[in-house]
Amino acid sequence: MEDYKPIGVFDSGVGGLTVVKRIVEELPRESIIYVGDTAHVPYGGKSARELIRLGRNIIDFLQEQEVKVVVAACNTSSSVSLPVLRGLYRLPLLDVISPGARNAAAVTRNGKIGVIATQATVNSQAYTQHIKAINPSLEVYEAACPQFVPLVESGRLDGAEVEQVVRGYLGALLAKGVDTLVLGCTHYPFLAPVIDRVMGGGVTLVDPAEETVNQLRLTLLESGLANRGENPPEYQFFASGGVESFFKAGRLISSFRIDEVKPVQLD
Repeated sequence: MEDYKPIGVFDSGVGGLTVVKRIVEELPRESIIYVGDTAHVPYGGKSARELIRLGRNIIDFLQEQEVKVVVAACNTSSSVSLPVLRGLYRLPLLDVISPGARNAAAVTRNGKIGVIATQATVNSQAYTQHIKAINPSLEVYEAACPQFVPLVESGRLDGAEVEQVVRGYLGALLAKGVDTLVLGCTHYPFLAPVIDRVMGGGVTLVDPAEETVNQLRLTLLESGLANRGENPPEYQFFASGGVESFFKAGRLISSFRIDEVKPVQLD
């Protein structure tokens, strides 16, 4: 039985901790190994070839740690590299795009959905493709917000300057009349209070992490990998660069305890 093995989660930095938070809350028996590839953050401007290379390095490392499933808690990786990487591993590889798209398609009232994401995710049109596969009549408007990830990585989550940046990116989506906004990067939920304030009360914010954990739960149950043991879970955190910065940012923005961040060489 491999149900006791940990779940592997990765992102370019601290953003994927939004997914870890959901796993901790909803799958409390599961151990987690998290990798933040902070040596290469942000991912949004990187080529597909580079993202595939980085993804392979991370998944190879997680396989060495004997994880039972990997969650790409990174929309950029989910949209660009994961479709290729799934053909290279027998390990279940879960993305955050398809769950987020399903949720957005289900909650929109006027059929106009906005997506904010990194430039690479927007260029891939992954959200538009997934949402229109569910309902071709839905209108999808995507916008890249490249300054959001550096804001979160530096722990700057609110204030006049942050709100000005957010307003600059979201104005066009407001003009389109969207009633649903997908936070298409796992860093972005940390800015949700500001985003919600800018968009106004009539717009529903969709955090793909919620539906992703539902998909993870289903995958574990169907594969017989859900942890049924009584031992307390273990949480390990690794960063490929700026370990101290990751530790400080992670503790600042996370609602769960991070006791230690270990360095990992991924190149």
